Amino acid sequence: MAREQLQVLNALDVAKTQWYHFTAIVIAGMGFFTDAYDLFCISLVTKLLGRIYYTAPHSATPGSLPSNVSAAVNGVAFCGTLAGQLFFGWLGDKMGRKRAYGMTLMLMVLCSVASGLSFGHEPTGVMATLCFFRFWLGFGIGGDYPLSATIMSEYANKKTRGAFIAAVFAMQGFGILAGGMVAIIVSAAFNSRYPAPAYEANPAHSTVPEADYVWRIILMFGALPALLTYYWRMQMPETARYTALVAKNAKKAAADMSKVLHVDLEAEQEKVERLAREQRIEFSLFSRQFLHRHGLHLLGTMSTWFLLDIAFYSQNLFQKDIFTAIGWIPKAKTMNAIEEVFRIGRAQTLIALCSTVPGYWFTVALIDRMGRFAIQLMGFFFMTVFMFALAIPYHHWTLPANRIGFVVIYSLTFFFANFGPNATTFVVPAEIFPARLRSTCHGISAAAGKAGAMVGAFGFLYAANGIGVRKTLIILGVINFLGMVFTFLVPESKGRSLEEMSGENEGQDAPKSSRQDGA
Repeated sequence: MAREQLQVLNALDVAKTQWYHFTAIVIAGMGFFTDAYDLFCISLVTKLLGRIYYTAPHSATPGSLPSNVSAAVNGVAFCGTLAGQLFFGWLGDKMGRKRAYGMTLMLMVLCSVASGLSFGHEPTGVMATLCFFRFWLGFGIGGDYPLSATIMSEYANKKTRGAFIAAVFAMQGFGILAGGMVAIIVSAAFNSRYPAPAYEANPAHSTVPEADYVWRIILMFGALPALLTYYWRMQMPETARYTALVAKNAKKAAADMSKVLHVDLEAEQEKVERLAREQRIEFSLFSRQFLHRHGLHLLGTMSTWFLLDIAFYSQNLFQKDIFTAIGWIPKAKTMNAIEEVFRIGRAQTLIALCSTVPGYWFTVALIDRMGRFAIQLMGFFFMTVFMFALAIPYHHWTLPANRIGFVVIYSLTFFFANFGPNATTFVVPAEIFPARLRSTCHGISAAAGKAGAMVGAFGFLYAANGIGVRKTLIILGVINFLGMVFTFLVPESKGRSLEEMSGENEGQDAPKSSRQDGA
């Protein structure tokens, strides 16, 4: 039996798109901009770290990070992110979205700066301190996932909620783009000021001492956008859904949203207390009732995010190796250390500009028309097709005449990841679970994704060296196909209120299922 909706929540559901919606997108989105910048900028500088700290005297080729060190440097932030998603997801439901939000941002600022200040007399010391600070940087980044998504979903109206949450996530594309552009600017400036010969011409002088500043500046730049938005993030009121449904304070919820929506709203404290009495037997995350109502939904959001991130992060973190293999980036010995950073940054920027960023914004434009389910299914399908198209005739793509074709198809896999499951796996968990468990369940789903990212980051490194790029791409194609299968567990939330999706206005009855498109 459907309950009567609180006036303040109904006002949010039917509110016209207003300035505060865009303010919330920018404030939450700048956190995601920083997340993406911090997570992906490490792939721009790993080759430089190898040259600076691991070049052997009289070697014919520049130094590179040992495979275990490379895996740790690339993957340790994901370990922190996974832990942060679980911890801050839980904290967001216990303490409130806003209070936990400020903690994540300050952690990201401090650890971005500290990563660039990594110290030590020996390579081991520098790498150890870098890994330490990147773990805690990842911990802060992890908190941003459930909190940003939950805050945006609880602020948005039901008509354009998908676009607003996807717009927050789409800032990730600009973060990846900014990483490449910062690397280009910094490396071009240093290369101009401190010119050096190619490694094959003069190994000893191809890496100038000042190159040690390049990677540090690139890593530390990530603190700037997070710091700039801290004040505005702290000015945002707590979401009305948390205040009314979890904290049970209808007066504060109505007062906060009256300021935001510029309308007079009734407090309805009696109705909140009545709802609380009716929900005295609120089920917990580990209860049989939660398993009955939302167990398959949680399995669907976890499995699809896990499978997606194996493919997405292995592609993103190791695209520089693929570019080198097909000749898009020259052999390392033909460049000096700083020039190599410039070339890798340019390649990442081109991919982000041509495929990553457009893919995100296609999702923003179409998610509330096509629905989450259709976009996710389509994305996994085309990722599968393009991955097999790269893998099966792999030798064909390595020939010089076919390299542009390789880059086009490789870019299309990114486009359909972002106009597909990379965006929808972030959106859906923020819409389908009850308010008191929403942040926790989003954090669990996101943590499953980061477990997949770790499989991608660590597994791809050894797979590409052990079984070769072609077989690895085939495996990634199979993973994308499995993602398509598990998408059928995920319900459609287009056009429906959060309370309707979670069953919070349905008494003790289970919510109506699944793939209805809504109004």
